[in-house]
Amino acid sequence: MTADTTLSEKNTLTKLSIMMFLQFFTWGSWFVTLALALGTNDLAAVIGGAFESAPIAAIFAPLFLGLVADRFFPSEKVMGVLMVIGAAIMAYIASIAPSGASAGPKIVTLMIAYMCCYMPTLGLANTITFTHLPQELFPKARVWGTIGWIVAGLFLGFAGMSNSLGIFWLAAGASLAFGIYSFLLPSTPAPSKDQPLNVRSLLMLDAFKLFKNPAFAVFAICSMLICIPLAYYYAQTAGFLAAAGYSEPGSFMSIGQMSEIFFMLLIPFFFRKLGVKLMLLIGMGCWVLRYALFAYGAPDQVAWMLLLGVALHGICYDFFFVTGFIYTDKKAPAAIRGQAQALLVFLTQGLGMFFGFRFAFGGNFPFTETKLPNIITQGENVYGTAASGDLVNAIKAANEGAPAKSSMEQLGGMFGKGYPEGIDKELVTKNMSEWQDYWHYPMYLAAAIFVIFALFFWDKVKTDDEDQT
Repeated sequence: MTADTTLSEKNTLTKLSIMMFLQFFTWGSWFVTLALALGTNDLAAVIGGAFESAPIAAIFAPLFLGLVADRFFPSEKVMGVLMVIGAAIMAYIASIAPSGASAGPKIVTLMIAYMCCYMPTLGLANTITFTHLPQELFPKARVWGTIGWIVAGLFLGFAGMSNSLGIFWLAAGASLAFGIYSFLLPSTPAPSKDQPLNVRSLLMLDAFKLFKNPAFAVFAICSMLICIPLAYYYAQTAGFLAAAGYSEPGSFMSIGQMSEIFFMLLIPFFFRKLGVKLMLLIGMGCWVLRYALFAYGAPDQVAWMLLLGVALHGICYDFFFVTGFIYTDKKAPAAIRGQAQALLVFLTQGLGMFFGFRFAFGGNFPFTETKLPNIITQGENVYGTAASGDLVNAIKAANEGAPAKSSMEQLGGMFGKGYPEGIDKELVTKNMSEWQDYWHYPMYLAAAIFVIFALFFWDKVKTDDEDQT
């Protein structure tokens, strides 16, 4: 490799790392504390629908990529146009959100439209990266996406925005910056230009044949099911931490992404030493442990238990999802590996997370009036959050009268915990008891899936870099 080539490669790596940073900063700027921001601003009724925008878009994004983005236009231009449109949609959401409950249904519709713009960028960014960088450099670019998510969470804490509708303005600005920057990326021609439309590939029909393999079928089904308890974490942890006295849960939750970077670097080592099944079981087991920590740490707001529950995100995500993508790549024949990965995303980020958010907020089973159970104790507040809206709103009201904090005080309080003066202790006890009941449910779900996977998944795959024959 020549010095010029090396320099060119480094420049490309830098450009694509910035792309990844902007992409995940954009998502993290609003998604982490969405439930908290909506719930404390008279929009609690639409929290579930707003979260469902992500899996709905994940289901349809592959169709958009296969029919349009991969066939007619350069990837970077498609991404740029989508995110400029997305910025306009998000700015409109920000402008109507202060209207409260009356704007709720329109916000849900706009969130679906926004995520239909955003979700295709995940595939487009990967296409651009793999086109212009060697495969072994992909992790070096992708890790900046995780860093972007972390910085977004830290920024929310520093700016005191975790429970503010200002997250939508932040997301609009980030979307616009991401969209404009996309036009500056290396030219990436449509990968399937002038090729005939392959319906089998588009609908992942060949990948579905992998279900004939019992081991893969168990893996795929359990991967989809485990996303139901996973959705509880994404959707409800910010509200839970706010009720537990954390003033900036967006920043606190960034600890999970910090651990994700650490364990991501160790994945190749553990994959060789532990193998597929043990890696996947450890990932599932940590989800059980996380919800147990939340449940039994809730009544007394035990700081170390809540901190550990968040910090486990690195193992929960990396050991299951990253290992799952590696396993899928090794099980699928070379000709359909792309389909197989798309199928896994469809099952997990699409169907699994869709039903997960429905469970997390006690929504209806699709096309019926039947409520999905989401809490063990069937009391006054059966569905949705553990009814902490009154507590979180009381905390917000108490903090509104407090003197403005200096930058250093704001920085020091990003991971701080404690209730402002005047908060009713009985209200805290009642709400945190309800949160304990709430977290039991995903704990039991994850435990059941763990047992099913342990009993029925048996497979041997190579743990080195050789292709599976």
